Amino acid sequence: MSIKDVVDAKTTRFDVDAAWALLKSAKTVTVAKGKKVQTFAVAADDKAAILQQAMGPSGNLRAPTYRVKDRFVIGFNADLYEDWVK
Repeated sequence: MSIKDVVDAKTTRFDVDAAWALLKSAKTVTVAKGKKVQTFAVAADDKAAILQQAMGPSGNLRAPTYRVKDRFVIGFNADLYEDWVK
């Protein structure tokens, strides 16, 4: 696995339109908020529902956000990360 692009969330912000431009190309988007983890199938699930979970209170894409191939993982949950890297 190699890292192609790294974007610093402190200096580069992704508003709703920019976030959707990234997320719509994925097969799945998994969002972690505390202990709650939701996985969305981009082709089947509602755009508004995905963005509601993916966006932070500031109106920008939540951090951390990772993209691996055709999947995004947004937010932090230790159990999710353990399963994800196996």
